Amino acid sequence: MWGKLSKFILQNRIIIVIFFVFGTIFMAWQAKNVKLSYAGAKILPTTDSTFVKYTHFKKQFGEDGSVMVLGIKSPKIFKKDVYNNWVKLSRSIQSLEGIKQVLSSGHIFRLQKDTVDKKFVLVPIPSGLVNTDTEMDSIKNLLYATPFFEGLVYNRDNATLMAITFDNKIINTAKRNPILKQIEKEAVAFQKENNIDVHISGLPYIRTAVGQLVSKEFVLFLGLSILVSAVILLIFFKKFYAVFFPILVVIMGVVWSVGTLVLFGFELTILTGLIPPLIVIIGIPNSILLLNKYQKELRKDGNKERALRITIERIAITTLIANVTAAIGFGVLYFTGSELLMQFGSVAAINVMVTWLMCLCLIPIIFSYLPAPKMNAQQHVESGFLHKLLVKTDYVVQHKASWVYGFTILITIVAAVGVLKINVNGYVVDDLPKSSTILTDLKFFEKNFEGILPLEVSVDTKKKNGVFNLTNLKRIDKMERMISAYPEFSRSISVNAGLKYATQAFYNNDSSYYRLPDNFEKNFVLSYIANGGKGNANLLNNFVDKNKESTRISFQMADVGSKKLDALLAELRPRIDSILPPKKFNVTLTGSSIIFSKGTDYMLKHLIESISLAVVLISLLRLAQFKSLGIMFISLLPNVVPLVITAGIMGYFGISLKPSTILIFTIAFGLASDQTIYFLTRYQQEFSLTNFSVPQVITDTITETGVSMTHIALILFFGFGIFTASTFGGTVILGLLLSITLIVALVFNLTLLPVLVLWLDKKKVRKVISPEECAKNAVEFNH
Repeated sequence: MWGKLSKFILQNRIIIVIFFVFGTIFMAWQAKNVKLSYAGAKILPTTDSTFVKYTHFKKQFGEDGSVMVLGIKSPKIFKKDVYNNWVKLSRSIQSLEGIKQVLSSGHIFRLQKDTVDKKFVLVPIPSGLVNTDTEMDSIKNLLYATPFFEGLVYNRDNATLMAITFDNKIINTAKRNPILKQIEKEAVAFQKENNIDVHISGLPYIRTAVGQLVSKEFVLFLGLSILVSAVILLIFFKKFYAVFFPILVVIMGVVWSVGTLVLFGFELTILTGLIPPLIVIIGIPNSILLLNKYQKELRKDGNKERALRITIERIAITTLIANVTAAIGFGVLYFTGSELLMQFGSVAAINVMVTWLMCLCLIPIIFSYLPAPKMNAQQHVESGFLHKLLVKTDYVVQHKASWVYGFTILITIVAAVGVLKINVNGYVVDDLPKSSTILTDLKFFEKNFEGILPLEVSVDTKKKNGVFNLTNLKRIDKMERMISAYPEFSRSISVNAGLKYATQAFYNNDSSYYRLPDNFEKNFVLSYIANGGKGNANLLNNFVDKNKESTRISFQMADVGSKKLDALLAELRPRIDSILPPKKFNVTLTGSSIIFSKGTDYMLKHLIESISLAVVLISLLRLAQFKSLGIMFISLLPNVVPLVITAGIMGYFGISLKPSTILIFTIAFGLASDQTIYFLTRYQQEFSLTNFSVPQVITDTITETGVSMTHIALILFFGFGIFTASTFGGTVILGLLLSITLIVALVFNLTLLPVLVLWLDKKKVRKVISPEECAKNAVEFNH
């Protein structure tokens, strides 16, 4: 089979080159349309009950994460000049296309009763720029006398915020970028003019800032991965052509990966942005194995055609299985059902295989047109550090197997203790560096306004017009006050808050009447609201469905982490049910914060499933290749133990399991399995084709294949090491732990695996091979 493949590739060189060149041109044409994702990460499957409820909520009441906030804190906020500048900033932002509404202490409306037309009218505060200190004091007192505004646009500690609501049509598109830049520019100008720090936050701003970092790191990691690969190739082969052409081929693989994203309708996220550098890192070892084998064959007789043919025949099967196992490590993520992971896993898996096929075809074809390099006779370097280390490793395997078993058991037990310490916790912005202004600004709003992340409560009264039943309103108000009493949650914005404000306005804005109306007052207040037209109606309509059966209560909350939020929700649920009995009310807690928290829990739950699936698939692959249940089972240990050690490291060093770190395990298992494949393939070939004893075959495999395994492990180590240059903490941890895991896997594949193979095959009955054939095969393996 592989001989026919080799013959096909070398006899159809032009056709194959044309196919890949035109395919790359087509993919490049597609890749130019790649877009950044401006929406939140879609972790939960669309069929998940939590996501279904969230989607229904948004359909009923609109987006929950469309507000950007500016905040300042200073004793000067109600000084005339500063206040006027705040008013100008509010009006300027309100005038921007794509901004739906601006709410601030300098741009807000007061309800006022019109007794003639029996309606409420909206009176702007302020009506214009403030001219005198007396006028300024009047506005300040008016704001302070309106409880509805407290905690919404100001607090009593000299802090005030501006809530900027985006049009839903542009909130999750690139059109919001120039608007955000303009707002940021004007905020900086205000900061300089008034010498007051302006803090900026809100989900639209955070997502845009993260998207910009993803875009920058996409270019950074791609450049670093190519640079690291080029340096490694130069060290190994010391020739320009051996660097340029492998790099060219993996760049083609990168183009195909980005083109695949576009063809599938996917966007660049923090995960899919990692695929191009991953393709470079994983693709380069294919070229190294091909070039190493090509050079070894050339040293025999200098026959280029024979060398290329043998290279394809021998390397195809090894690299195929190695790349399939790597692809499985990515591909199993598709079966999590999480859109974020499905996109990453499917595109990565497909393009790992595409890049393998490119390398297998194009590297031999390119070198078939190049003159055969002059190769020195192969020299077995027995004085190098690596060779000495492998010889010592072989000694330990052959004579100190008990040490290997003991060390493996001991380190596994120690690691298992660490695994028990792992904390499952994710924050919305915890992947950003602690010095990031996004984080410091977020802390400002958490300290002064209890946070900016949305928590939404939907109450279905199960009856038409049930929302405005006074008994129901009082129950809902009790629930609102109960939730707001938690320091993690802000005051609520709801129908009740609107009705309380309307009641105060009905009594000529006497703040002592900021309360729910009684049954007699309610009809008057509601009629005044209805008579006020569209502007007044919005006071309630944004929080009530058309049948007045369901209502929305909006809170803001701090970024407390998924673990604490889960605990809070578990504590809230029975308290809510005691106020609003489930038989009469259907209460749903939802919002972006809950979606993120549940997403973290969902990924952890499916981590074990995806790893288990990877183990099963890779085990079946090994069974098909080696046709031995024993080999299949023992080959799992050198791959599983490094994962346990990595999990233990996470536990001991306080590295939480979260969306960005959960990926480590499936990816590492797939790549660590490659090393096992390299070892077992070489061992099986020599074991089957020679009369050498099992210990001798083990020695040959360790000292010869161990060199290639070490080189490839080092390539992957430094390749994944580039991710430590990331701005995102999760990406740094991903790169660091993957690098460590692959080095640990190398150690166990060169110690535990041969010890287990030695134990399994030592007494195996073997077919005797003729001396002539044995000698021929021995010469082959010595090369």
